[in-house]
Amino acid sequence: MNTSSNTFPVKIKTNDLCFFYGATQALFNISLEIKAKQVTALIGPSGCGKSTFLRILNRMNDIIDGTKVQGYVALDGQELYKSSTDVVQLRKTVGMVFQKSNPFPKSIFDNIAYGPRIHGVSNKTQLNELVEKSLRRAFLWDEVKDRLSQNAMGLSGGQQQRLCIARALAVGPEVILMDEPTSALDPRSTAGIEDLIRDLVLDYTIVIVTHNMQQASRVSDDTAFFYEGKLIEFGETRQVFTNPAQKQTEDYITGRFG
Repeated sequence: MNTSSNTFPVKIKTNDLCFFYGATQALFNISLEIKAKQVTALIGPSGCGKSTFLRILNRMNDIIDGTKVQGYVALDGQELYKSSTDVVQLRKTVGMVFQKSNPFPKSIFDNIAYGPRIHGVSNKTQLNELVEKSLRRAFLWDEVKDRLSQNAMGLSGGQQQRLCIARALAVGPEVILMDEPTSALDPRSTAGIEDLIRDLVLDYTIVIVTHNMQQASRVSDDTAFFYEGKLIEFGETRQVFTNPAQKQTEDYITGRFG
């Protein structure tokens, strides 16, 4: 984990953020600041709104009919929900890794090259360099360099998740959103992803949703605790876990509910 997180500039800011699925309100007046090149963990029981909040940050909820966002959400001071926002560019800048690894049924090479090709990279040498660089960054290159033409579906679960992280990195994001990226993995693969997160945060802003309290305490610099669509507490992870300001936070972290 990085130290002195107060010295890091704000990358993402929300103010009085509310979100609705049709007539049902899922988030209530969420105001927080996510710092650049830090890991921010979102914790809370199932259905508390943390994944919904995560998807707001790259407008993934836009694909669900009847959703509505109110309030302020900004990346580097630029409001995300203006009509002029280029959503394709936003999702290039703010990448996403899902709970279940979702490699395309294509070769390992084509999985990584997919995003760069969509964004106009066609030069074979450039694509080769991007694929190698992204796989190296995800600590996967040495395991797959001799089988780049093989189907990615043949990789193990942990390898598939690292492939999906490499695929997100290939388009040059600044922020990586991770929605429970280790929940389907064995302990060894989970440790590998956590090591990778700690390495990537040197260059990227990372927001991770996790049910695993130990994981949140191990990998994150700041922690936000959500409950029933509200932000109960937000602060440096060490403080939230050892001296929470709210009894509700303490009860959740110590396992009294959730």
